[in-house]
Parts: sequence; C-alpha cells; structure tokens
Amino acid sequence: MTNGSTLAERLRGRISALAPGDKLPTSRQLMAEYGVGPGTVARAIAALAAEGVVVTRPGSGTFVAPGQGAESLRFDLGWQTVALADRAIDTANLGDILGPAPEGTIMLNGGYLHPSLQPRRMLSAVLARAARRPDAWDRAPISGLESLRSIFATAAGPTLGVVTADDVLITAGGQSALSMAMRAIAPPGGPVLVESPTYPGALAAARAAGLRPVPVPLDNDGLRPDLLAEAFELTGARLLYCQPAFHNPTGLIYSADRRRAVLDVARAAGAFVVEDDFARYLGHGTAVPRTLLADDQHGTVVQITSLTKATAPSMRLGALIARGPVMERFRAIRHVDDFFIGRPLQEAAVELLSSPGWERHVRGLASALRQRCHAVAVAIEEQLPDWTIHQIPSGGLHLWIELPHGQDDVTIGSAARRGGVAVSAGRMYFAAESPAAYLRLSFAAGGDTAELERAVTRLSRVCRQVV
Repeated sequence: MTNGSTLAERLRGRISALAPGDKLPTSRQLMAEYGVGPGTVARAIAALAAEGVVVTRPGSGTFVAPGQGAESLRFDLGWQTVALADRAIDTANLGDILGPAPEGTIMLNGGYLHPSLQPRRMLSAVLARAARRPDAWDRAPISGLESLRSIFATAAGPTLGVVTADDVLITAGGQSALSMAMRAIAPPGGPVLVESPTYPGALAAARAAGLRPVPVPLDNDGLRPDLLAEAFELTGARLLYCQPAFHNPTGLIYSADRRRAVLDVARAAGAFVVEDDFARYLGHGTAVPRTLLADDQHGTVVQITSLTKATAPSMRLGALIARGPVMERFRAIRHVDDFFIGRPLQEAAVELLSSPGWERHVRGLASALRQRCHAVAVAIEEQLPDWTIHQIPSGGLHLWIELPHGQDDVTIGSAARRGGVAVSAGRMYFAAESPAAYLRLSFAAGGDTAELERAVTRLSRVCRQVV
C-alpha cells in the first residue's frame, strides 16, 4: 500500500528529472496514476513542501522549487575533492558491511537493548519532571551538572586515589567521550594500541583523529602483558584503549593480576590507558568486576562510562573520568566542540540514577540478559555444535563465536541475512587481519528467548545450505 511517505519518495525521483518551475500533475491526476486517496496526496505534497522540494501556489498548482530538479545536478563540485584532501573519515566499521536486512529479519547485530528491555516509562517520567524545572533550559556548566558528576564519581567505586566530581566531564554518550579522548591524548599520525579484537567504534574514532590503531592480542585473562610491553616499545605509543569488563566483542573479563600488569606496563611506558567501562550496568547478576581506575595511583587511567547501553539509544549521556592536566584538555575540547551537554537530559539522568526504580531496572535487566544469553548458547550447542563459544559471558550484550575452519564470516553472515537473521561479521572487530572467522550475536537485541531460539534455528538451516 502506498502511504504519504512512499508517495513523497516516488515524487522525489520524478522531480529529479524536471527543472525548477516545472509544474507537477494535479492532485486528481496523482490519485489516478498512483491509486491513492486525496489524503495521501496531500500528505506527500506537504512533506515535499516542508523540505523545500516543491512550492504550492493556491489556484495554480504545485511546482518544482528553485534549486531542485535536474538543474540542481549540474553543479561542478569536483573542487571539493581537492579542498578536502586526505582527511577522509573511515566509518566502514561502524556501518553494516553485510548490507540492509530484509523485512522480517531477526536483528542480532545491534549494540542496544531490545525495546522490551528499555526502561521507557521511567525515562519518559524523569524527562518530563526534569523539563518542568524552572532552570531546565538554562545553560549547563561546561563539565556538566555537579549533581550528575558526583553520581558518576561515586559509581567509579572505591579507588586508591580519590575521585571527585571535579574529575568528571559529562559527555554525549560513550562514543563522544571516546572520540574526545583519542583527539586529546595522542598526536595526529601517532599510534594507539588496541585489543585484538576490539570495538569497531574505537577503530573509527582513532582513525578519524588521524591515529594508527596497533593491535595487541588477548588471551583468556585479557591483554598479554609481554606483547603489550613490546608494542609500546616498538611504536612509542602513549595511548592504550581497552575494555577490561565484559569486553566487546568477546565478553571476557580481565583477571585481577592482568589488570595490575596492564597498568604497570602502561605506567612504565609513560602512557595513558583509556578504560571503556561501557558495560558497568550490564552484569548478569554476578559482581561487576573492579575497574582499572580503582587501582590507579598515578592518573594513568582515563575512564569512559555511559548510560546508553543500559537504557535506550537516545539516552546519549556518558562521562569521562580523569585526574590531572588531561582533564583540562578535555574541558578545552568540550568548550571548542559544543560548549555543554543539554541540561534537560542531564537533569533527567540525575532523576533516573537517584530513583529506586533504577536499581530495580538494573536487577531486572541482569536477569533478562542472563536468560537470553543462556538460551542462545544452549540453542547453538544443540543446533550448531561445530560453532565454538570460547566463553559464556557474565555480563554485556554479545556472544562471540568462532566458525569452523574454512568457513568465511562474511559469507555466512550474508547468507544468514538472506535467511532472516542479521549477525555481525567478525572481521570488522580487528585492526588488522583476523586470525580466524568469527561472528558476533547480540542476545540483547531479540524480542524474547523464543525469538532468539528461532534465530538460531534459521542460522542452522542457513549453514546446512551454505557449507
């Protein structure tokens, strides 16, 4: 069925072949041609007029607006290629290398909670209360509301060096904080050490900042200290990015000894460690591991934390926690970039984190994530026994799966997409060549355990056809 938005899209294609000032068919003609009612035509024309694509003249008709139509394609924009030079921003790893998913696909390739797991009613309530405050629309401090910064400082846990609100900078989510940290610490053209595999958004942020990601292998306890020390020595890097708790994509947790070893190696190299603590509220019911920041006595660790993953995609709020001159640099970047984070969202976050309902949400989420993770793991063991899950995570949103030797992650992922399941190909998580073929499945993205089990059944059917 053709609705207003569909008709508007069809008319855009038609307008691209016209010239500014050309008249469109009448409403009656469009109704007959496209088999739609007058309301659908009216909504489509209104949408195009709001976008400036057409202009309507009562009594005369609808016309292609100036600057639209075929003539708008005749400008020579080639000069921009020279002016932009080599500052391309590589977002390949942030997109979906397998292409768009057909309608009805079970989406297991996301990085957010399924809507059924999001505390939407609570978010709506706290945002409404925050927006009604007399000062809700005033300018917020550059660093963020002190009340919110204090909450994040407390959430950092007991530390060897005291963390206060002055050590916290509120950011527009974890990705914004990550981009800021990459630009603030390492010089353009310099190296940044990353885990192998790692979060693709970190690779994109590093490359956008002009940095060269250098991979360092993981084992079951975390980054290998011997290879980390060697990488620091060979590259002269002064920045390491890592995810010690519920690592994305593998789900591993750094052991206590390994956390101390990583800090010692970085300290000896005179380097900063950016600790991405994105999953602080995504445990599956067991104790959330101690942070690197908690053991840092020298200002080595810059911690990133976020509310987005545990709430909803548009709750774009996070924090950078750092001590020493590096925090002044972060504040300077904030001043240059965007001055401050919108106050209503900060006020809503204070309401959210101070509410008894927040702890209930975190506990309920832990139970739901544990059940979903278990359901997917059991279904894979039963239906895809040649797939290897090296570790069942005790937190986070994903399962990391090694495919049998000889299978290709993109081939399997593309076939799965055609078979009704969207998964993430593993190669996008590596800064260099992947040592094997992997897939990442998000058990948090499915509607419920039954849907997750159906997804694995589809994957099993696909594999029998492809392999």
